[in-house]
Amino acid sequence: MKKPAMPETGRKHAGVTSRRDFLATGALGALGASLPGQPALCAEKTPIPRGKAEHVIMLWLGGGASQIDTWDPKRRGDPKKKVAGSAYNSIPTAIDGAGVCEHLHRSAPLLDRAVLLRSVHHEVIDEHAAAVNRMHTGRPTSGTVVYPSMGSVVAHKLGKPAEAIPPYVLMGYPNLTRGPGFLGAKHGFIYLTDTETGPAGLRRNPSISTLRQGRREALLGRLRKSYLERRRGDAAVRDYSDAGIAGLRLAGPEFMGAFALDKEPASLRESYGSEFGQRCLLARRLVERGVRFIEVAHNLNFINGTGWDTHNEGQRNQHILIRELDKAFSTLITDLEKRSMLEKTLILISTEFGRPPGFDGRGGRGHQSKTFSLVLAGGGLKSGQVVGQSDELGRKILTEPISIPDLFATVYNAVGIDPASDLYAGDRPVPLTDQGKPLGKLFA
Repeated sequence: MKKPAMPETGRKHAGVTSRRDFLATGALGALGASLPGQPALCAEKTPIPRGKAEHVIMLWLGGGASQIDTWDPKRRGDPKKKVAGSAYNSIPTAIDGAGVCEHLHRSAPLLDRAVLLRSVHHEVIDEHAAAVNRMHTGRPTSGTVVYPSMGSVVAHKLGKPAEAIPPYVLMGYPNLTRGPGFLGAKHGFIYLTDTETGPAGLRRNPSISTLRQGRREALLGRLRKSYLERRRGDAAVRDYSDAGIAGLRLAGPEFMGAFALDKEPASLRESYGSEFGQRCLLARRLVERGVRFIEVAHNLNFINGTGWDTHNEGQRNQHILIRELDKAFSTLITDLEKRSMLEKTLILISTEFGRPPGFDGRGGRGHQSKTFSLVLAGGGLKSGQVVGQSDELGRKILTEPISIPDLFATVYNAVGIDPASDLYAGDRPVPLTDQGKPLGKLFA
């Protein structure tokens, strides 16, 4: 039977919904309700559990470490004949079906404590500075906003572990990229070059007695108090004064005692290896004292000629760097584990980009940002897995692409920081990440 015609006043034209129906549908959507026989308009997702790590150690491979020569090996190439492929053979690891470079033989059996991220990418191509900024701040450079580094964000969000302990220590390059940005100087890093004596600005002259030092500090305190009273309300003066007080606290034995590496067993120091390894040992000692974030650079001495920027002859001696990394990284894992600290400490091996499979005229490799590899270890993650797959030569991502915002969200989530929270540039809220989402499969 033919249905009676709808009155003109209640008729819906093709492609047009009445205001009343639109509001009703919108209300249903907002409530996550579903219409009969249809899926929910807004299905609720299972929230990702927040991690419980308390510290981050970032091992920085500045220059651009080749993914196919380290964590994502492919078929063997030949730099002399210009045959694309890995420079070294592959060996099995504790992760079923996942191989790594033969020079990572100490780390390979320990990778059940780690996660291999083989599908990291960004759009910066040949600009080291821009790529380094991206991997430290999680964002492109901006002409109007100086974004804080990952280290400064962790320091800001987790706070100082104690008055005499800094939240952020840098054993690398003290530049703007690694700094606090709009968070302000109090969330910056303590920088050091000497693992034995600590930051130069905090060392006390051994010729000055404790009594004399105490008198100097008392006099300084009186002068500071007087000046602050005259410049009451001046925020810059207050910040400068607070920084001076913090420096005096850090100069005490609680923090400076971390640099007494000679108190460690000789066998352990030998196990860590060279200068880079000693910096990793120091990182462990700093974690023991509560430091939240430590960056350890592995390109300070360029022992292969070029560091990880292996365009030319550096490629020939790249194995030296890989062996150093292997020795230090594997020892750091076992050392933290023996001290029941690995679950509370997230290790991130990072770099600004990877390398293409082909070789240039002098046997080196160029830059590649569309596919490269990083490593996460410890930190209470669901370890012993690989995230992402690249093609047969590591040129393209095949599965599970990982953006830099996703990486940052994952690190923040691992240390209990809500990736969806905000920072504040003055009164203006700034999202913690650039729309990043944590890798859910890494959290139980």
